[in-house]
Amino acid sequence: MQLFIATTNTGKLHEYQRLLADLPVTLRSLADLPQGLLEVDETGTTFEENALLKARAYSAQLGQAVLADDSGLVVDALDGAPGVRSARYAPTAEARNAKLLAALKDVPLERRTARFICVAAVVVPYPDGALTAAAEGRLEGRIAFEPRGTNGFGYDPIFLLPDGRTVAELTPAEKDAISHRGKAIARLKPILLTMLRTAWQGD
Repeated sequence: MQLFIATTNTGKLHEYQRLLADLPVTLRSLADLPQGLLEVDETGTTFEENALLKARAYSAQLGQAVLADDSGLVVDALDGAPGVRSARYAPTAEARNAKLLAALKDVPLERRTARFICVAAVVVPYPDGALTAAAEGRLEGRIAFEPRGTNGFGYDPIFLLPDGRTVAELTPAEKDAISHRGKAIARLKPILLTMLRTAWQGD
């Protein structure tokens, strides 16, 4: 069975390839999809709404199992921003990080608390209707004063962990073990496997 990962983000896809390496499925991404597929807008007000919206819409178009997530950075000193608009906070990852650091330039370390949140959702087509599940993962930390590290992607270079490293200074294995996406997938994976087996038996 194929499992489509609803992303064009190469870094995110590589994480999923590691996190789901033990599942008996072939992973494909939106980059593999045929032309003419309708892009799904993230119109939800929560991470869960957006994850489910994408998973359901792409699964309905493809007739295939789809895993989608919505994830982002929630900064307490900015009243939760950038939140569900994390990917749209600025045009590029570098610009997003720079904009966030500028917004926090006068905020001391003790007030720079933040968390990464990921909600992963999966929809598996079934003869009697789609099977759907979702799970959330979180990673607590603070926003650094400047970017550090060359691994990861997105806000990783400015997300400071309790041990003093940024997420971008972790190895891929270290990140997978603690990340918001890793936690969400760890919770979702046994449910997903049961759903896939149910769909196989129903074919």
